[in-house]
Amino acid sequence: MTLYANLAELLGARIEQGLYRPGQRLPSVRALSLEHGVSLSTVQQAYRLLEDNGLVSPRPKSGYFVNEGRSQAALPAVSRPAQRPVEISQWEQVLDLMSSTPSREVIQLGRGMPDVDTTSLKPLLRSLAQLSRRLDMPGLHYDTIHGNLRLREQITRLTLDSGCRLAATDVVVTTGCHEALSCAIRAVCEPGDIVAVESPSFHGAMQTLKGLGMKAMEIPTDPLTGISLEALELALEQWPIRLIQVTPSCNNPLGYVMPEARKKALLNLAQRFDVAILEDDVYGDLAYTYPRPRTIKSFDDDGRVLLCSSFSKTLAPGLRVGWVAPGRYLERVLHMKYISTGCTAAQPQLAIADFIAEGHYQPHLRRLRSQYQRSRDVMSDWVARYFPAGTRVSRPQGGFMLWVELPEHFDTLRLNRALLEQGVQIAVGSIFSAAGKYRHCLRMNYAVRPSAELEAAVRRVGETVRRLLAEDDSAE
Repeated sequence: MTLYANLAELLGARIEQGLYRPGQRLPSVRALSLEHGVSLSTVQQAYRLLEDNGLVSPRPKSGYFVNEGRSQAALPAVSRPAQRPVEISQWEQVLDLMSSTPSREVIQLGRGMPDVDTTSLKPLLRSLAQLSRRLDMPGLHYDTIHGNLRLREQITRLTLDSGCRLAATDVVVTTGCHEALSCAIRAVCEPGDIVAVESPSFHGAMQTLKGLGMKAMEIPTDPLTGISLEALELALEQWPIRLIQVTPSCNNPLGYVMPEARKKALLNLAQRFDVAILEDDVYGDLAYTYPRPRTIKSFDDDGRVLLCSSFSKTLAPGLRVGWVAPGRYLERVLHMKYISTGCTAAQPQLAIADFIAEGHYQPHLRRLRSQYQRSRDVMSDWVARYFPAGTRVSRPQGGFMLWVELPEHFDTLRLNRALLEQGVQIAVGSIFSAAGKYRHCLRMNYAVRPSAELEAAVRRVGETVRRLLAEDDSAE
């Protein structure tokens, strides 16, 4: 893709996701040239492409403006975390979320659960059943500490789409992505070390840091472009950071895909300061665009990127099959894997290998991506309809998580307690911060197909938000 097309794509995404509002003046040609390090003619070509696509219009002597008639809720604000390493809290709130079990009485909007009722999973279920009936019972045997070779070969085939060139020997199969993250962190860091994380960030990785006696350095994060490289560079200059943990493709919870140029810049920054990058790509295969985004790992030429993923979000979390490609840290990761769980269960590995090898995985992904994109639009419309005016909403570019930002004084812990009495559960925003920020935010899952029951649940959330805000106003 040419430089001007890349720039046009970035500006178009910002317009679509509400960063630039209808009628708003866009940055000048000179400002964009300086910001992105490209020529003035490149910026002018990008603007002409956006004009051809009907997104912007030029005004004589005034510049370019976003065309009217586009209505999107404002994006969440760029985060402003504390500019120092912090001890990680929020375990009690995470435990409340993770202790909830599937129930007909409670609609769980908070858990990171994909749609497991889709018919495209039937071949996987058949494979699991066939393995159970085999006389040689392969699923009951130990496999190697690396994981099943056939599965690792299939994983390396899948990673070609993300730009990686891996061998089966580069991959270690783990018990879910959570173990992949844990092994990767322990392979690089020691108790007391500082890890730079996005803010907000996946609660599981942060609780792993807490359990291992490490501190988190929360870095401001843009809802469109990801972790602030400028703030990260300043933190690297000031603090002895050992690891940078990011989810740059279909981020959890914000849903953005970090632009490719910024992924390269992040890797260059890590090389300059000689720190490792832990790249969580668990949602990367669920990007709504094709080809799927490249990983930071695909640009890595010195083995400092530890790439983690799993089949928990693309197939089913109950399979508990993840993997890590740890680069130069392979031996350390293998040791961490051995002392934590040893070998990963064989049967689900064999079934997943069959599912991929027989050509079922890519059609399954296409079905899910299409479904999730439609569900995102429907749930965003419901939030706009039922939540108070001024509510900010993410515009995910993949996955199935929506991040909602309410007035800064609002308390989603109180909201969740009120909702549980009505049979609805959300994920409170504070669990996505090491220091308990984002108490006024929440995350909702839109993986299941839209239904009257789901709409009623979202309406209950919005109505309860309105009621609690009204109670706060009357108490003042």
